[in-house]
Amino acid sequence: MSSFSVKANLVDIPNRRIYPAEVTVTGTQISSIQPLPDNTAVKGYLLPGFIDSHVHIESSMLIPSQFARLAVVHGTVATISDPHEIANVCGMAGVEFMIDNGNTVPFKFNFGAPSCVPATVFETAGATLDAADVTRLLERSEIRYLSEMMNFPGVLHQNPEVMEKIAAAQRLGKPVDGHAPGLRGEDARRYIAAGISTDHECFTEEEALDKLQHGMKILIREGSAARNFDALAGLLNDHADHIMFCSDDKHPDSLVLGHINQLCARAVARGIDVFNVLQAACINPVLHYKMNVGLLKEGDPADFIIAEDLVNFNITATYIDGQLVASEGKTHIALPAQPEELVNQFDCAPRKPEDFRTAAPADTKDIHVIEALDGQLITNKLLLEGRVQNGELVSQPDNDILKIVVVNRYKQAPVATAFIRNIGLKRGAIASSVAHDSHNIVAVGVDDESICKAVNLVIERKGGVSLHDPSTGESQIVALPVGGLMSAEDGYRVAEAYSLIDKASKDLGSTLGSPFMTLSFMALLVIPHLKLSDLGLFDGDGFAFVDKA
Repeated sequence: MSSFSVKANLVDIPNRRIYPAEVTVTGTQISSIQPLPDNTAVKGYLLPGFIDSHVHIESSMLIPSQFARLAVVHGTVATISDPHEIANVCGMAGVEFMIDNGNTVPFKFNFGAPSCVPATVFETAGATLDAADVTRLLERSEIRYLSEMMNFPGVLHQNPEVMEKIAAAQRLGKPVDGHAPGLRGEDARRYIAAGISTDHECFTEEEALDKLQHGMKILIREGSAARNFDALAGLLNDHADHIMFCSDDKHPDSLVLGHINQLCARAVARGIDVFNVLQAACINPVLHYKMNVGLLKEGDPADFIIAEDLVNFNITATYIDGQLVASEGKTHIALPAQPEELVNQFDCAPRKPEDFRTAAPADTKDIHVIEALDGQLITNKLLLEGRVQNGELVSQPDNDILKIVVVNRYKQAPVATAFIRNIGLKRGAIASSVAHDSHNIVAVGVDDESICKAVNLVIERKGGVSLHDPSTGESQIVALPVGGLMSAEDGYRVAEAYSLIDKASKDLGSTLGSPFMTLSFMALLVIPHLKLSDLGLFDGDGFAFVDKA
């Protein structure tokens, strides 16, 4: 059995002290931790590995094995991973793919059983997981928890199917993740009392404190679209034992730059005690989800990292089960072989420009408009004057009111159309088959011809993010043939390709930080206030289509 030792300043988070030590690893475990004399000169700081406590791997546009290759460079050794996205497309087969592919690399993916597939009945998804399916998943050792219970109305009204899923998790001793944006007061108390243990959707400190007082753990989310760190980081001062960090959704270009280590650096820069920060980043997820991840104790799995300092958290080495998986900014996880089978569901034909036409209403000039908010999943609902040409409502790029469409990708069906503000395109169109939660094709554009070209490129490749620029006649796509959500190619190359198309979308005029990520949430009906599904414009407050709200 192989053995090696590492000398560094050991950061003992539970006891809040730092001291030079020699850590010996035998096989996959830490066999001894020996303190060294205080004046011993050692370099770096030895920490338990970082954990992303809620992430949809699919949103990285990478299959799990490729995600791992990038994440370990930043000291991430494990994730709490909700395979909700692939489950909405491919059902149980999608979850199986994620588990099997994750097992091909030295990384600790901890998958959950998706609780809401489909997310709502107001959209077309590719699969259904009922309570019996969810129970079968929860009975598996690889499944650590019940994933985010987005159907909080179902919890509050004690929907039998919803309550059966929660009861199965509780019976098996597995935690239940929450998802309840804006829920406060008595409703929040009842939601938590039903057994919901976490929430990553808080966007104000007041909301988070309301939930904390009822015993819920709060996940501070900072991803590529939703960014709540600045609003919630102060909670670490007084509530460190009940806080975790997560990304939720992390695009590949962002993952290349950093992960949970970036949140640690930002928190310390705000003057927050480093031990409080590391409690959230390294310790709390392991304890809450009963993860098989080491916490830098004798006998633990040898999962640890070495940071250059406790200010910038540049990671010089990452070990998982005693294996050096990254060092000095380079991944040591080899490029995995291409999966033998790629799961997917795409069964729609190419569209024509006339499919996207929107007849003007006869009785009013005003139209409902979605207002996208940069860095947030929530939207505003506006009532603005529409522009009519030849009896049709058209985009108003001069007023930043553009057409948004959702195309059913599972069967041939009429296109749903509406209008949106704050995407900012001055010409052309962007489209994506990453469209939470059912992952139909969502597109925004200045004219129907450009929208049609962008959508058809996605259909042709059976998934991807695409763009059409009418000024050059050129189109681009990053193909995502795994579920229409992910690529099995080298993660660094996918990140580079994504960076290029992201820049191209901004060249079309978008001022959003991440246009494609924001676009992907415009069909997410469970987040207020106004969204578009393949079945029509949806009011998230009344939880009904606009014409029925």
